[in-house]
Amino acid sequence: MAELVYPPVIFTAKGFFRYLGLRFDITGTEHIPREGGAVMVINHTGYLDFTFAGLAAQPAGRLVRFMAKESVFRHPVSGPLMRGMKHIPVDREAGTASFRAALTALKSGEIVGVFPEATISQSFELKEFKSGAIRMARSAGVPVLPTAIWGSQRVWTKGRPKNFGRSHIAISVAVGEPLPVPPKSKPDDLAAELQIRMEDLLHGLQEAYPDKPQTDADRWWLPARLGGTAPTPEEALALEEAEAAERRAARAAEQHRNEGSAAGGAGSADRP
Repeated sequence: MAELVYPPVIFTAKGFFRYLGLRFDITGTEHIPREGGAVMVINHTGYLDFTFAGLAAQPAGRLVRFMAKESVFRHPVSGPLMRGMKHIPVDREAGTASFRAALTALKSGEIVGVFPEATISQSFELKEFKSGAIRMARSAGVPVLPTAIWGSQRVWTKGRPKNFGRSHIAISVAVGEPLPVPPKSKPDDLAAELQIRMEDLLHGLQEAYPDKPQTDADRWWLPARLGGTAPTPEEALALEEAEAAERRAARAAEQHRNEGSAAGGAGSADRP
């Protein structure tokens, strides 16, 4: 079936990246299979990570179907584009359907992009991986492609303004050797192995990264481990837990308001 949406979106994205003057260094593209399914596992430091990871599949002539939160598919602009590009919505309240959709895509020979950290890492270090990507690859009988990105946070990340000026930021992407997932493998063990491989890739990108902070204020995009002012992993975890608590409280308050409105409406209906 012809791809009517994805190629024009890629063309537009590349034009935007040229406008920003982004400098790409993409390595390991030879590890992207020319055909057949695979799970591309990517670290998450910025909102444009999926577009940068997708560029790594271009030399192999492949398109990546990314798993993304379901709310993006409800947006009037991004929703039709996401569906047209055959990306996969993830509803955290109904994860089974997302898992099945990803399996269908993998078994039909697609590359599925997954962010095992689930949310952006505010420490810019790897968060603990869930084993879902490994389980998915095992069920579909496909390999896992470890993929690391560095520099994305400088363009657009959580808690920082977008940097959509002509900044000439360096973006580094590295695809590692495929990790086989045998049918009887233990997902938790392979998830640990995958995290080690991903950490090696990420640290390699950080060490070779050509840009350096120009001022003390510019050290925000460096992990604390490298002398930056980003939160430590422990501090980032505390921030995430506080944000999750705020979201739960907001949902509870909204539910309470909705229940109150429903009760008020029912009371009004009883009046003469």
